[in-house]
Amino acid sequence: MLKERARILAVAIFTFDLLLVSAAFLCAYGLRHIVLPWMAPATFPSRLHSLTDYLPLLPLALAIWGGLLLSSGRYRSHRTVPLLDEAWAIIRVCVSGAILFTLVLYLSRWDERLLGADRVSRFWSLLFAAFSCLFLLTEKLGLRLTSRYVRSHGFNYRTVLIVGTNDAALRIADSIHGHRFWGYRILGFIRNGHAWEESWPSRYPILGEIEDIPRIVESHVVDDVIFAVHRRELDRLEDLFLSLQEQGIRTRFAMDLFPHTRARVELEDLDGVPLLSFATTPTSQLQLMTKRTVDVALASLLLLLGLPIAGMIALMIKITQGGNVLFRQTRCGLNGRSFTLYKFRTMVADAEERRRELLHLNEMNGPVFKLKSDPRVTRIGRLLRRFSLDELPQLWNVLRGDMSLVGPRPPIPEEVAQYQRWQRRRLAMKPGLTCLWQISGRNNVDFDRWMQLDLEYIDSWSPMLDLKILLKTVPVVLSGRGAS
Repeated sequence: MLKERARILAVAIFTFDLLLVSAAFLCAYGLRHIVLPWMAPATFPSRLHSLTDYLPLLPLALAIWGGLLLSSGRYRSHRTVPLLDEAWAIIRVCVSGAILFTLVLYLSRWDERLLGADRVSRFWSLLFAAFSCLFLLTEKLGLRLTSRYVRSHGFNYRTVLIVGTNDAALRIADSIHGHRFWGYRILGFIRNGHAWEESWPSRYPILGEIEDIPRIVESHVVDDVIFAVHRRELDRLEDLFLSLQEQGIRTRFAMDLFPHTRARVELEDLDGVPLLSFATTPTSQLQLMTKRTVDVALASLLLLLGLPIAGMIALMIKITQGGNVLFRQTRCGLNGRSFTLYKFRTMVADAEERRRELLHLNEMNGPVFKLKSDPRVTRIGRLLRRFSLDELPQLWNVLRGDMSLVGPRPPIPEEVAQYQRWQRRRLAMKPGLTCLWQISGRNNVDFDRWMQLDLEYIDSWSPMLDLKILLKTVPVVLSGRGAS
């Protein structure tokens, strides 16, 4: 029921947002077409085309603004979202909407088909974006202030009973107490065996023991019960949970089952069976699908553009070195999956056999072998490595799905076998052609810092981060700083 109510409210607010965007569309037209030519005829001597000529552009504007608003996550509960964050999100939506709207019109020349030889007024487009931003910000501010006023004055609030007198329970209470506009009031606490009487804050009353909850529920108004107890205590609370459920009281469990874990906790449904998931890697299927789509599109484009260069490189290797043009090596991919990595051959034919002779010259700590002036590298190989041209065949690995454009570099199995446990988490994302390590100095970064950079990438991953890394990779490769 609560989800349905939240969904109905979100649809209502979204519909009202689109109405405000439509109003901004019309207000911008009225200001530019009527008011400004009348007030400043020297600056705005001509009027716009008729409104009926402009109205066919409204569905395009609504589609762009609607898509951006939906993707911005503005339709979830905002009881805990800072007002400034919401304001910046609306400003970003309006700026992005104005840019996309203008690009679509001027690239497709759709406006010329509607208005003849004339183009849509650029000043009107600017006014439209400004009015949209103003209207949406005013609406969000009004909704937020109204809801906060109502809740802080005792309306539309929910009474909370917290079961537990431990650190987790106290943190929950402090958070609720510090954000009264969320609309929650703490009725009191239920002791669960922790002796906190001497140091317990006086502002939080302890109402009794767990056995007293049925009596407290009958004698007080209780909307929510939050259980902040140890996981070992959950079994003996089952009857109490069922009793609260029968009375229609919403129950929540503080999911501090493993207090030292850094994994994100998500509740999933598997054919009706609720599953509690812990993940330290990105889980958004939509974002991961976007990443894969970008990988396939860019890798295909780069392969097509790079075919002449690849042909020349293959011919030069064949003429100068003979033997195989491609170097094949088994690497570890996502979660340790083995795959064959392809590179243009940059070393002499017996490079693997000669590696043991050079181990004492290794310039990288940890289970990785790196040597700047590796005598096994051929003359043409040094040129290819300097500009990362030897990695061009790895675009095929990207198309196959073994790799991504951006991700931790794929290690060999012998290196993975020597990883410490915390270092193995870098295998939790698909390996890539470039990464934070690649744009941070490569051989100037020691092994532990390299691993930390990979984990930072995993923990903070987003499509925007991939884009930033790709853009920073270009100057690194062109300048030759990406040499192995």
